[in-house]
Amino acid sequence: MSRLFIVILAFAFALCLQAQTETDPTYVPTVKVGKVLHNGDSIQFMQMNKVYVFHEPVFKNERQRQQYNRLVANVKKVLPIAKEANHIIIETYEYLSTLPSKKAREEHMKLVEKSVAQQYKPRMKKLTYSQGKLLIKLVYRECNSSTYNLIQAFLGPVRAGFWQAFAWAFGASLKKEYDPEGVDKMTERVVLMVESGQL
Repeated sequence: MSRLFIVILAFAFALCLQAQTETDPTYVPTVKVGKVLHNGDSIQFMQMNKVYVFHEPVFKNERQRQQYNRLVANVKKVLPIAKEANHIIIETYEYLSTLPSKKAREEHMKLVEKSVAQQYKPRMKKLTYSQGKLLIKLVYRECNSSTYNLIQAFLGPVRAGFWQAFAWAFGASLKKEYDPEGVDKMTERVVLMVESGQL
């Protein structure tokens, strides 16, 4: 009877994770069900995603609470885009390494740039100023490189300089780094909790 209960529990948990994943692309569920032998007896186990435990945030006033809530909402909106950017970069880099000539690589990059602009421009227009700045930092977190360096690597220094100047005109910088132990400590906490499905 207890084995049946564990199997049903694992199945229900897997369904919940699947339903949550369909609405939240940042959450990747990990469920492993099995058994181990211990002193001649089998013990059932279920391995799940990491669960992060943090102290409850303490806010000095209502304004700080609202800033935290806004950060959570912004991370939930922007993190999927940063993860998609990382996926596109890896995919593009791997494909470019298979192309035989510089001309073929340049032609492919034009296609990628056009495709990315077509797919992401409407989404980018809907981002607020603070969401845009957060996106720059989260791209750094996901790719371990600044947005400026990524543009420079794929499109060249002239294009990177143009986009840096464009961002600078709006008070942002594509060279911003992500510091999970310093300035971005609260952002990292929120990101980890969103990724684990806790927020």
